[in-house]
Amino acid sequence: MKNRKLLVIFLLVFTMLLSSFAFYGYQILYSPNLLVDKEDKILVIDKNETFRSLQNKLYDDDYLQDPVSFGFLARLMDYDKGIKPGRFLIKKNMTNLEAIRMLRLAEQVPVNVTFNNIRLKEDIAEKITRNIELSEAEFDSALVKFIRQNDYGFNAETVISMFIPNTYQVYYNESGAQLLERIHDEYQKFWNNNRRKKAEETGLSILEVSTLASIVQAESIKKDESRRIAGLYMNRLQKGIALQADPTLVFASGDFSLKRVLNKHKKIESPYNTYLNSGLPPGPINMPTIHSIDAVLNYEKHNLIYMCAKEDFSGYHNFASNIRDHINNANRYQRQLTIEQRKARLNSQ
Repeated sequence: MKNRKLLVIFLLVFTMLLSSFAFYGYQILYSPNLLVDKEDKILVIDKNETFRSLQNKLYDDDYLQDPVSFGFLARLMDYDKGIKPGRFLIKKNMTNLEAIRMLRLAEQVPVNVTFNNIRLKEDIAEKITRNIELSEAEFDSALVKFIRQNDYGFNAETVISMFIPNTYQVYYNESGAQLLERIHDEYQKFWNNNRRKKAEETGLSILEVSTLASIVQAESIKKDESRRIAGLYMNRLQKGIALQADPTLVFASGDFSLKRVLNKHKKIESPYNTYLNSGLPPGPINMPTIHSIDAVLNYEKHNLIYMCAKEDFSGYHNFASNIRDHINNANRYQRQLTIEQRKARLNSQ
């Protein structure tokens, strides 16, 4: 009788413990434990993250309600031995199981990478790495290696044309090599059959189109002039006339604060000096935008070969097909410039 009572008590205790363990096990797996009753939040895991530092981050940044259950399940699932870096979306009321599965599979949310208004390839790193783990130095190192080893025809002078200014979605922990391959993939998509056909019709290579587009872009802030300026330079190229583009002298001088190009600048020994050298320079003088590239591909057909800033200082240009009209345009601009300078001196007295 006594043994039977002990057996009943043991079975009751065992059943209660089993129920408790089952209930706790269910809670560990399926009860909300991350951002309970809070808003969705991004979790960034760096490449040097350890399981301990990740646990601390989740606790300190108030992601976890019960860090013990998360740690217990993470170890059972061997997540503690395979921390993967990245940028992850932790959703409101996420369970331990959902979160650990997502982190184990490295199911990241992408990050936006934007680059534009860039003059030199050395300036790309600062913008392209702004929202990702890759450092500027790591990107620059990868770019040097890419220039040396790529089979796509890019060199140090032309590689900037591979970067089509836009906003792209990439993963937070992409390597420099992966990022450059992604940029090249986007370049290939941009240069679709239609654009390639138009480039062929201009008589220029794709790289030459980008180089001319960079000059067109530097010549005017007025986008509605782009196609006309592109047509002017196409006329010069086709006639074998030197481009004589002042922005190329600024680039050749290396002084990008230069406001006025003087005769001394026209004597600079550089392959980018389009006064001394005929044809296009060896590469772009900035990172041409989509608008500028398309302006060259769809250049305006006319007989203009000269341009000069308008005397109303609007930022627009007067165009001419002969030297006499061009000189008249230049004289009008110079006269008005002299008048404005005199006014400025009188006002400052």
